[in-house]
Amino acid sequence: MTFSTHELPFNPADHHVWRPYTQMKTTPAALPVESAQGVRIRLADGRELIDGVSSWWTTCHGYRHPHIIQAVKDQLDQVPHVMLGGFTHAPAERLAARLAAITPVDLNHVFFCESGSVSVEIAMKIAMQSWINRGERGRTKFICFRGGYHGDTLATMSVCDPEEGMHALFKGGIQQQILADLPEDEASFERLRTLISDRQGEIAGLITEPLVQGAGGMKMHSPETLQRLRTLCDAFALPLILDEIMTGFGRLGTLFACEKAGVVPDIMTVSKALTGGTLPLAAAIASSRLFADFWSDEAGAALMHGPTYMGNPAACAAANASLDLFEREPRLEQVAAIEAHFAHVLPTARDIPGVRDVRWQGAVGVVEMDGLPDLDGLKAAFVEAGVWVRPFGNIIYLMPPFVIEPPDLEALTGRVLDVTRRWASRHF
Repeated sequence: MTFSTHELPFNPADHHVWRPYTQMKTTPAALPVESAQGVRIRLADGRELIDGVSSWWTTCHGYRHPHIIQAVKDQLDQVPHVMLGGFTHAPAERLAARLAAITPVDLNHVFFCESGSVSVEIAMKIAMQSWINRGERGRTKFICFRGGYHGDTLATMSVCDPEEGMHALFKGGIQQQILADLPEDEASFERLRTLISDRQGEIAGLITEPLVQGAGGMKMHSPETLQRLRTLCDAFALPLILDEIMTGFGRLGTLFACEKAGVVPDIMTVSKALTGGTLPLAAAIASSRLFADFWSDEAGAALMHGPTYMGNPAACAAANASLDLFEREPRLEQVAAIEAHFAHVLPTARDIPGVRDVRWQGAVGVVEMDGLPDLDGLKAAFVEAGVWVRPFGNIIYLMPPFVIEPPDLEALTGRVLDVTRRWASRHF
């Protein structure tokens, strides 16, 4: 069926931008942003908001850090973009070498792309093709976990928790993977071992988020759980894929979350804070053993993948500048200070009606509610209080830029808890 413009139930000119995770008919209008600096976002009407979520977990150094801005400007004056097929350039070469140096030992081979979801798809593709290149077909499934989230593209949706609200609609339209519980005790560890043993001939690899499952509910698990997964992957010779898109670059207190468990993956995916929240860039970083499976005289053994803007020079310049800041400025110490503040302040939320759990790790703080009725009203109340916080599901969470100063951090947490307390008193 086709419609002429006058028959449409809306005016197309009012909705050129189709916004993310948004019911366009009922959700309040988006807030126009005029500028951003440090940890503050300035709206077109003059109001300023303390950013409590780092623009979806990216702006670890705050907005418009002069070192990153200058690096991007310098690169734009030389070459803003050139294809990585057949060419190379210094920003990509330098960034790849630096990532190989700072990620766990043996992660030496960096495949660039533009988004975190795509980096996960590339990691899955590497794992699957490595088996094919070694002469073993039929390994097309991945072990994934309840509460997990790895992106919104079709393949990444398949390794998310299928009951997670954003993706349940597509059940039956995406590949069914092997869903399991994280092995948080010996009994669940043995159940997972049995599951892998029974189906090992069809498993290409295992994928998880280390220590904190992000958009699936900010669920946290112990380093021992990650160590158990490494043990199982070793026992069955399976590639372990760690999705560090949210946890990487200091968010949990070490440069990469897997360091807290002493676990080395076979493939790591990174994005989000890679460029310090300036330009889109991501990567799948693979071990030399997996890379060797593609090293061949046969053209068909190559990894046939190539995002158009992979290794974009301006984005790589931003990422190199961001890594400079991790070397020069006390980012991990700042994360430790945020964690200490969360440990002091967040437990006071346990007496708020409707609070189910309070937890924190590194620069991630979570207040889990029994539910979030009137979510739009809660979001609006946060804005009125001068903070930018984006609750989802039943989760109110904080992930501020690492550079937030104590007065702003105290204002952020204080206002969030005050608003939540007033809101909860009306709904629970």
